[in-house]
Amino acid sequence: MNTASQDPPLTTDRAELLARLAQPRTYDLAVVGGGATGLGVALDAAARGFSVVLVESHDFAKGTSSRATKLVHGGVRYLAQGNIALVREALHERTTLLHNAPHLAQPLAFVMPSYKLWETPFYGVGLMMYDALAGQAGLGATEFLGRMDTLRCLPTVRAEGLKGGVKYWDGQFDDARLALALARTAAQRGALLVNYCPARGLLHEGGKLVGLVCEDAETGRRFDLRARAVVNATGVWVDALRQQDGQALGRPVRPMVAPSQGVHIVVDREFLPSDHALLVPKTADARVLFAVPWLGKLILGTTDSPRQDLAREPLAFKEEVDFILSESAKYLRRAPLPEDVRSIWVGLRPLVKPQDDEGGNTKAISREHTVLASASGLVTVTGGKWTTYRAMAEDVLQKCFDEGLLPARAAGVTQRLPLAGAPLEPPRQRMCDAQGLHSYGLDAAAVLELPGADQWLAEGLSEAMVRFAARHEYARTVEDMLARRSRLLFLDARLAARLAPRVAAILQEELGQDPQLAAFQALAQQYQHLPA
Repeated sequence: MNTASQDPPLTTDRAELLARLAQPRTYDLAVVGGGATGLGVALDAAARGFSVVLVESHDFAKGTSSRATKLVHGGVRYLAQGNIALVREALHERTTLLHNAPHLAQPLAFVMPSYKLWETPFYGVGLMMYDALAGQAGLGATEFLGRMDTLRCLPTVRAEGLKGGVKYWDGQFDDARLALALARTAAQRGALLVNYCPARGLLHEGGKLVGLVCEDAETGRRFDLRARAVVNATGVWVDALRQQDGQALGRPVRPMVAPSQGVHIVVDREFLPSDHALLVPKTADARVLFAVPWLGKLILGTTDSPRQDLAREPLAFKEEVDFILSESAKYLRRAPLPEDVRSIWVGLRPLVKPQDDEGGNTKAISREHTVLASASGLVTVTGGKWTTYRAMAEDVLQKCFDEGLLPARAAGVTQRLPLAGAPLEPPRQRMCDAQGLHSYGLDAAAVLELPGADQWLAEGLSEAMVRFAARHEYARTVEDMLARRSRLLFLDARLAARLAPRVAAILQEELGQDPQLAAFQALAQQYQHLPA
């Protein structure tokens, strides 16, 4: 890994952030929501020279943006649905993301095993189209594999009846740490970002939106933020802010989000000891099944189930867990059992609801994003996926220009903008390897300078990393540290629970406040629990 010097990381002292928030000024842009979409908008706007403030009700990437399947992809199944434009855009954005954050996003080879003679040529032709759409942005050519080559790539795949397979390339990433990199890069460009600061209301004057009211969740202190443009980027929760806007204007607002739930199960790598991922393009109920090596473990998923409530920590349905385990058993020589599960986590996808749709089959709903503006000027963005966050941000700013909220400035400034910590060349370690100091890229040197750099709490987690999170990565709680700065909660919930008291003690020392240990212990229990 190239460890060339860079500017020291910015501090994220809470008192300083709130002092800036209290200063009377009118921002060019206020963003509500600190997930992939909101952070992408904040970075793009700041990079174009606009003054930006972003507030997030919980932690950055606390919701959907830390619960992805960890894939940076064009969307093979979207190609099957005939959505060529979405796939082409995502394939090109995939390459941009891998270039801008090589320490957090890297290529990954996928293999589709074939158990029927027609599957290899059928899926192979489709994947060659996938390559063609990628063009110069391709990561590697599709290959037709014989039976023995398939077994070499997937050594624990079921051999009985195996005919061969198809190998193709996509990408994978660390979603929560990429979100933090976006936040930190936006801050380097002058944006003010504050987590645990929910928007409590909108400010209207003469029927036009002029700002918002937010509240520091830790003290209850409120702030009026004035802005020329306000962007609602709250994911599955966008309708709540839209309703507030509509009520202020006396206009009814029709919900635009149809939430879909995706469940992921994590097991040890011994179930698929390979640096290749397994993809089943069509399961018994026409879903896609992934087995993805990630940070030293194996992710199995995902499901796609309609959900009406918008829980911050949704629970898996029993039938979803049964589906993942039973489908995995059809393709892996040794099938994971419930007792093998290290962690289970659930994400809600903000699918855009067709205006004539009354719910039901979320698998058929487009994954494209939508940007719209209300009569007051509230710009709302939802839908889409992690891979296309940058293109979504450009569309949001274009909407702000089209609505006359901001003066137009040229796009493309984030096309080749390295994110915080990005090394000059890809690290030797891969995303399928256990997390560690390499995950920090060029910031590794700053981590090593902190107390506790040689004190390891577990593999890939040192005391210094906890201190770095508190000082430079906006961490406020044990959950912030063990769920999103380190990914331990998502990888091994029991181990995370065991380490939590030591992490809490370090955070208490760094922040001088309660790091909410008990709340994390309860959450870790949920991540260990399989629905009965």
